Amino acid sequence: MSVPLYTLQPRALTVLFGDLENQALNETHVLPGTPGSLLERENAGGFRFYARQYYDADGKKREQYVAGPIGQSAADEAAAVMRTRIEQLRRTLADIRLLGRSGFQVADARAFATLASLHNHGVFRAGGVVVGSHAMGILLNQLGCRAAAYASEDVDLARPQPLAFAELPAKSLLEMLQDSGISFVEVPAMSHQSPSTARKEPGRSRIHVDLLVPSPDDSFPIVPVPELRAHALGLPFLKYLLGETQAALLVSREGCCMVRVPVPERFAVHKMLVSQLRTERSAKSGKDLLQAAILLSVLAEYHPGAIEDALEAAPESATRHLRTAAEQIHNLVEPAHPRVVELLHAALP
Repeated sequence: MSVPLYTLQPRALTVLFGDLENQALNETHVLPGTPGSLLERENAGGFRFYARQYYDADGKKREQYVAGPIGQSAADEAAAVMRTRIEQLRRTLADIRLLGRSGFQVADARAFATLASLHNHGVFRAGGVVVGSHAMGILLNQLGCRAAAYASEDVDLARPQPLAFAELPAKSLLEMLQDSGISFVEVPAMSHQSPSTARKEPGRSRIHVDLLVPSPDDSFPIVPVPELRAHALGLPFLKYLLGETQAALLVSREGCCMVRVPVPERFAVHKMLVSQLRTERSAKSGKDLLQAAILLSVLAEYHPGAIEDALEAAPESATRHLRTAAEQIHNLVEPAHPRVVELLHAALP
């Protein structure tokens, strides 16, 4: 007898997760790093001011200017607001620890700092989308499921179309990423004549940020993204994945914020598709198939019609790949999740 690919989280914990999501919906700016504390400081000129002291994603102690001079009503009010935010973040972290102990997917400090900085700059409100393993973790939490964790230091940011900022950002994508406290640099492209499409932290750290856009065909072009003063790598079939997206909550042991991710049914079908495009990288292909199988199992059993709609919307050129992937997924889901087999057989005869 095969082991189920997922288990449902207790109702009380999914309600708690929903409460955190509701709180985060209206947060346009999240505090970086640990909650920290509010201090009173004085500079060499005798100016007294409030500062927040905290630890960043690299564990370094930082100070953030809050307001001054101390005693001025506007500064004292700003300090009171910051105290409230610090206390609220402490309460939030207590809830997140509870969720993490129960198997909710919790992002590491560097990934959260990176995505929180993009959130603070309005990238997700403008239409940016998180894809890849971090999106998988976010979707599992949103669906209220516990499944195998997918640890990854890669952050994949996709741009379906020109980002709809109310005003063009003053900072480039690289500068936004550096605001996380991580010293990102551009990764040189394979060809010296091509611009970079990726950023990473120098040294031994493996955190890596790729900017992606849909390719118009089966090629992998490098495309300018002027609103971010950056370039992106074009990927085939990415347009399908980004055809339906949703706001969702990213949680970390240092906080939470809203991002944007694909809907789970398109994410699952896209994973089926790319698993067949990575046949020379069997480990990656196997991971794609397992992620697809987990989401398909949840959706088949609790969200009728979602998979059928996603398969119907898939491009005709993907059908052959999807049929092959469906055959391979049978071995992962049988006999624990028979509905997936029946559904894929009916939709991909």
